[in-house]
Amino acid sequence: MNKIVNWFSLAFEVNTLRRSIKVAAVVGTILMLINHGDIMMQGEIEEHHILKILLTYLVPYLVSTYSSVESKLNN
Repeated sequence: MNKIVNWFSLAFEVNTLRRSIKVAAVVGTILMLINHGDIMMQGEIEEHHILKILLTYLVPYLVSTYSSVESKLNN
């Protein structure tokens, strides 16, 4: 249980959060434009697209957070 608490405390450190947000903003935007740019340009965004767009940003955030925490734990 202590390992889990330690993992999440590292995940919510300010430096980890900042890095993950920056990565999600850049990578998420690129992926969002690749995957959803056409519907955005046409103005055809529907409710189901919003969830997909949010997930497009969430995935790089989670990957960045995971890699940052694992890197800190292995040093």
